[in-house]
Amino acid sequence: MTKGEMESVEVFTSEGKGRGLKAQKEFLPGDVIFAEPAYAAVVFDSLTHVVCHTCFKRQERLHRCGQCKFAHYCDRTCQRAAWLNHKNECSAIKKHGKAPTENIRLAAHIMWKIEREGSGLSEGCLVSIDDLQNHVDHFGEEEKKELHADVQSFLEFWPPQSQQFGMQYISHVFGVISCNGFTLSDQRGLQAVGVGIFPNLCQVNHDCWPNCTVIFNNGNHEAVRSMFHTQMRIELRALSKIAPGDELSVSYVDFLNVSEERRKQLKKQYYFDCACEHCKKQIKDDLMLAVKQGESKPSAETVKEVVQFSKDTLEKINKARIEGLYHEVVKMCRECLKKQEPVLGDTNIYLLRILSIASEVLSYLQMFEEAADYAKKMVDGYMKIYHPNNAQLGMAVMRAGVTHWHAGLIEAGHGLICKAYAILLITHGPSHPITKDLEVMRVQTEMELRMFQQNEFMYYKMREAALKNQKIQVMPEPSNETSPGLFHKKE
Repeated sequence: MTKGEMESVEVFTSEGKGRGLKAQKEFLPGDVIFAEPAYAAVVFDSLTHVVCHTCFKRQERLHRCGQCKFAHYCDRTCQRAAWLNHKNECSAIKKHGKAPTENIRLAAHIMWKIEREGSGLSEGCLVSIDDLQNHVDHFGEEEKKELHADVQSFLEFWPPQSQQFGMQYISHVFGVISCNGFTLSDQRGLQAVGVGIFPNLCQVNHDCWPNCTVIFNNGNHEAVRSMFHTQMRIELRALSKIAPGDELSVSYVDFLNVSEERRKQLKKQYYFDCACEHCKKQIKDDLMLAVKQGESKPSAETVKEVVQFSKDTLEKINKARIEGLYHEVVKMCRECLKKQEPVLGDTNIYLLRILSIASEVLSYLQMFEEAADYAKKMVDGYMKIYHPNNAQLGMAVMRAGVTHWHAGLIEAGHGLICKAYAILLITHGPSHPITKDLEVMRVQTEMELRMFQQNEFMYYKMREAALKNQKIQVMPEPSNETSPGLFHKKE
């Protein structure tokens, strides 16, 4: 993060929201407003052995720290880069006998940084850790119990020779983590792998229809001695034209929910009442709850029954996915879609959720033609609901394009991949690993499309021969997680 980047934004008091950030100059879609390295970050407990503790990339083979046997790294470069932050943790883990939970580790990383640098403003930071909101006063009884347990676990882990902090300050740090912990994803952006604190990002307020998006970039540690070396960071990128003086906003939750549900989620997780334009005017709620119109318009009672059936089915599907019963998931999706399609509109969120699951699981099971049909319907619905430059829309369109490609539907596949590429150029930028992968696919499908247009028969013959001679690429196993959210909340 450069000083110049932070001069392009200004902290101000936003009416009804507290502190916020506003632009000091004009930004166009795709512009990086600022990039920020993590103040502190840790890998999730369940992934500590498969994700690098420096760049947060998921790797098959990682080097393990020879001292604590806990931390894992891509290579010596990542291990050396982590040593300043890891050396205290390494010693503490050895003395404690085991690594504590991710919340305790993140709090310890923050405290050790404060011990080294003080609690004032760090270089490039607009606010200090002390100034971040903790919302401890808003915690319910269960959250207060968890906070007390975390503080006790922290005190057991914290070395006596390190700087000692008061109970109130330790509680403040855990409150900051609870409210401001940012979800870190792997290099493909598909799985949440860790949590970090980014003080400048914490100043950006929420809007359900934002003018910015936040993307995690794992950086390029392999090119450590070259001009291409970049560190792990978040990037705040413009989604639309932003004028000087405009407030910068991001969405803390997925837009694919009616305004009432989004407001409930925001109140529960972030302790504020959303007053954005889309919530106040319930914009797009009608699309998300759409039902079939015309002569065959269903009764209110029928709609209620189908929606309840959809909710019950989604719960059953989640259980089956956890157990890996993917054929059972497909069966439930088909049964649910049979009930939904005569009743619910093409943009109804319950229909779209089932279509999304069905297309993903069928792709994994190599049933690409049926998966492509569902993916196309899902994307058509998403395009009417999401902001045209929404990152989740871009990822969904990319997956649909790849599914069509695998199904041999090269014209539709290439078209979807091109649409996804246009979106991700804005949301992720040209140097992000996902965008680079997509560019390779775009070039490949363009070449195949030309071949198809010249001689359709020969294209399918060559495709058939290629599939016989090489093992078809298996799609990633379906995850029970939704797309990584913006901020991480402990379950």
